[in-house]
Amino acid sequence: MSSKTNRLKANNTNNKKKPSKTSKVKRKPFLSFFAFFKNHQFQQIMGLFMVLFSVFLAFSFTSYLSTWKIDDTVLSKSLFEILGDRNIKVENMMGKFGAVLSGKFIKQGFGVASYFFVLYFLLTGLKVTWRSIGYSAWKVFRVSLLGLVWSSTAFAYLFPANTLPNSINGLLPGGFGIYVNEWLVSIMGNIGTGLILLFIALSFLILSGFFNLFNIKPIPFNFINKAAKASKKGRGKNKGDGDKYNVQEFFVEDEDDRDKLEDKDINPADKNDSNELELEVDDLKTIKKPKNKKNHDIDFTIENLEEGEDKVEVLPEVKPGLPKDPPTKSDEDRQGLETIYDPTLDLPHYKFPTLDLLNDYGGDKIKVQKEELETNKNRIVETLNHYQIKIQKIKATIGPTVTLYEIVPAPGVRISKIKNLEDDIALSLAALGIRIIAPIPGKGTIGIEVPNKHPDIVSMKSVLASREFQNPKYDLPFGMGKTIANEVFIADLTKMPHILMAGATGQGKSVGLNAIIASFLYRKHPAELKFVLVDPKKVELSLFSKIERHYLAKLPDSEEAIITDIRKVVRTLNSLSIEMDTRYELLKDAQVRNIKEYNTKFLNRKLNPLEGHRFLPYIVLVIDEFADLIMTAGKEIEIPLTRLAQLARAVGIHLIIATQRPSVNIITGSIKANFPARIAFRVTAKVDSRTILDTRGADQLIGRGDMLLSTGSDLIRLQCAFIDTPEIDRLTDYIGSQRAYPDAYHLPEFADDKEEPVTEFDPDEKDGLFEEAARVIVQNQQGSTSLLQRKMKIGYNRAGRIIDQLEAAGIVGHFEGSKAREVLIGSEVELEQFLKEMQE
Repeated sequence: MSSKTNRLKANNTNNKKKPSKTSKVKRKPFLSFFAFFKNHQFQQIMGLFMVLFSVFLAFSFTSYLSTWKIDDTVLSKSLFEILGDRNIKVENMMGKFGAVLSGKFIKQGFGVASYFFVLYFLLTGLKVTWRSIGYSAWKVFRVSLLGLVWSSTAFAYLFPANTLPNSINGLLPGGFGIYVNEWLVSIMGNIGTGLILLFIALSFLILSGFFNLFNIKPIPFNFINKAAKASKKGRGKNKGDGDKYNVQEFFVEDEDDRDKLEDKDINPADKNDSNELELEVDDLKTIKKPKNKKNHDIDFTIENLEEGEDKVEVLPEVKPGLPKDPPTKSDEDRQGLETIYDPTLDLPHYKFPTLDLLNDYGGDKIKVQKEELETNKNRIVETLNHYQIKIQKIKATIGPTVTLYEIVPAPGVRISKIKNLEDDIALSLAALGIRIIAPIPGKGTIGIEVPNKHPDIVSMKSVLASREFQNPKYDLPFGMGKTIANEVFIADLTKMPHILMAGATGQGKSVGLNAIIASFLYRKHPAELKFVLVDPKKVELSLFSKIERHYLAKLPDSEEAIITDIRKVVRTLNSLSIEMDTRYELLKDAQVRNIKEYNTKFLNRKLNPLEGHRFLPYIVLVIDEFADLIMTAGKEIEIPLTRLAQLARAVGIHLIIATQRPSVNIITGSIKANFPARIAFRVTAKVDSRTILDTRGADQLIGRGDMLLSTGSDLIRLQCAFIDTPEIDRLTDYIGSQRAYPDAYHLPEFADDKEEPVTEFDPDEKDGLFEEAARVIVQNQQGSTSLLQRKMKIGYNRAGRIIDQLEAAGIVGHFEGSKAREVLIGSEVELEQFLKEMQE
């Protein structure tokens, strides 16, 4: 157990009978005495007193500087005489007590440096009253003490007795400063005393981080201990062994954390800086009870909690040595690689976006009230005790938005009994989104996920700045956010290989898509990755149009790279199918199995470009609203999409599909079978959760980016990283302002003869539904393909062919872009006459 462990013991029992005399333990008086000082209300009272006392001192000192001549004649008497005699009057605005304190502190003490007392009492009082204030009380004490002693001595050294008027001779340095200065001068002389004072001042500024005289990198305080421990274990025998120790791995950035570690002599490498809090049962000095007694005591042990703290601050893992910006390929790196083809030379001066473009939402520290943890623990245990369920141990893992309470049930307790109490525990905790995991895979515990009262925002900047994101073994890495253990979650799209994303409106799907796309932009060069963006809503992915000539792919005859027209979606999917088949032919000729092996062989110039070989970039198809496509185009969309999902992974084509309507007619069985990686944001119904994840849980999320990621066997709860629209705007502006390719990446041409307009009408080749379609068009006075699809339940291609035949027959007008075609026949009577004449 850590020396910082606080044990809060709570008796949880169902037996209301008085305990036997053998189980009674007398409480020691001094324990109750110290417990009174740990009381939170007492600490707030003391903090308030210190703040008000600092105000009293400030007014007393300021008034004394102008009234000391009059008040000093009175202060020559004893303290009891001054306070007891009503006839004695002083000029100080804070009365006799203020005058006495000012005389003691300023003239007889530290001079005008006594204002450091005001600073100390004020800041310490605020820290004691409001624990959430972000500075250290110990640091305030050190700065105040050093400033008090140094300033008083420096004033006495800089302004000797002969250089100041008699009116302020003793006020500036004070009696203490004059004494210390005379003592130092007698030992070191005037020059030596000045050098000592200068050394102390510069040392304080360096330690405080104001400047570094010689730009020397600090050596970690525990590096010597680390090397010494390693040498004892047989390492470091040779001279070169010292290079094995990475100094930055053990560097602690926060000065307060460094001081705490020095005081406790704890190695940061061994320090448990995670956010796991063990809540143990009967581990410490338990009381022996009769064997037939059923109740038991639970020791609520919270680690990494300071004495008197009322909040638990979980700091993320320090990632020293991480480059501020993603690495770029310089010209020097390319020297010596003349025999290797480099596709990035087409844009040799391209610069990856910097992390400064993203916002930091202050999610580095997770603050959870200790009272909240204790209350939730007591209510969970109390609820379980109501149903005669005993537990042995509780462990709390604090995440950005959810705290996981892991409990170990007593022997003989059925897991299903605890799982059925989900609603009862949610009622006792009065919280939204209680989820019970029974049991946790890979652990012998049962998990209860409880939302935090004050959830934190996970910024995209903190995810991209993590060491995990810089891991070179990922081909297409993307950061989704942080896990319930406050660890950054990074995944590789090539291993998934497709993602199905679903959730209710406003729960974070669009933000999740933006987070994935932004991750790719920070790691992949435009020559290595291309996006095919489909946005039926026309507003979600529009910001990425600025990087069209860098990262986007489109059909050769398309004016805009972001696809919003349903007809172009069908053509694009079929074009991707052609691209997939072409790539498989290239892989076959190169005798390789996947795109990674193919590109490696091509870069090493083992494939001849004259034979059609080329460098193959990854292609990621992103569809923002899949339900609208299925409702409009149906099988015309599902068939090529399913074929891509089944076959395209080996040739570097990956799919990311999002929808806000996770129903079985949208997410069909053929689609689910080819999308093993699924992301579920909060949904409103349990059946929707089962449609997405094949299990419940998405209906118990709390929203605002809270999500579940299923990779087949594992189900991980994450808090999605937040990236706002202005951040995407800055990111795309940064990339779009650089030199780009002449045009977007062109996909293969796909000629659909069925979509060509019919110039001449042939009654013998008209569709079997021609007349019925004509009646639907005339009845609704709206000539659109989507209307025929909905009313007649036919596919997009057939509906478009019928519309072209109606145009050739003179029933509807010409195509007018996004507007519906004009209906040239005004009534059904005219239509019937027209059809009768056509048959004749």
